[in-house]
Amino acid sequence: MALSHLPSDCPSPPDKAALREAALAHLARFATTQHGLEQVLLRRVARWERAALKAGADREDIAVHMAALRPVVQAVAADMVQLGAIDDDAFARARAKRLTRSGRSGKAVQAHLAAKGVEAEVRAAALQDVVEGFSARETELSAALTAARKRRLGPFASLPRLRRDAPHAEGEETQEERRLRVMAERQKALGVFARSGFGRDIAEQVLDMDPEEAAQWVERLKSES
Repeated sequence: MALSHLPSDCPSPPDKAALREAALAHLARFATTQHGLEQVLLRRVARWERAALKAGADREDIAVHMAALRPVVQAVAADMVQLGAIDDDAFARARAKRLTRSGRSGKAVQAHLAAKGVEAEVRAAALQDVVEGFSARETELSAALTAARKRRLGPFASLPRLRRDAPHAEGEETQEERRLRVMAERQKALGVFARSGFGRDIAEQVLDMDPEEAAQWVERLKSES
């Protein structure tokens, strides 16, 4: 189908050269995936669409140009992969390490990478490579402990702690009142971990861990990932 003519005062749609320039400019500043770059370029095309509509171009004519630009966007992104400017595997590994070190659960990391267009097998491989020598459970535990430190939960909480063996606090509070309060706080903390994507067993282990041991796990994650 021949491309429709646009009004003389309408901005020209971006061609492959312009989209390639936009791609290189974006990659010079940000790491991304092939899918992510396609989304960036499609937003560039969408900006032209809005400008063309504002200039009074016919919607059907614009739609013809938009349809023609989509494969161009895909071709430019594919070119960037061939040039080595985009590497989904390297992106996934680096992003998985950074997110895990910041206290994100494996589920949260998976969701983040999926949203970036990273394929399932690449996501799985990236998560296995987060911390050299760590099992998947040890990686998840370390991430959960990092999250606990940020939120001052479990071994990182202000007294009274949420551990089951936390000592009885002094004051007018009865032992039963304190037990109920600590259990309520514990349930609240478990909810925080659940919403972050951590399993119940990991959350329980974190909340019951000795502060010194917890700090060692966090430091291992920082130094070995």
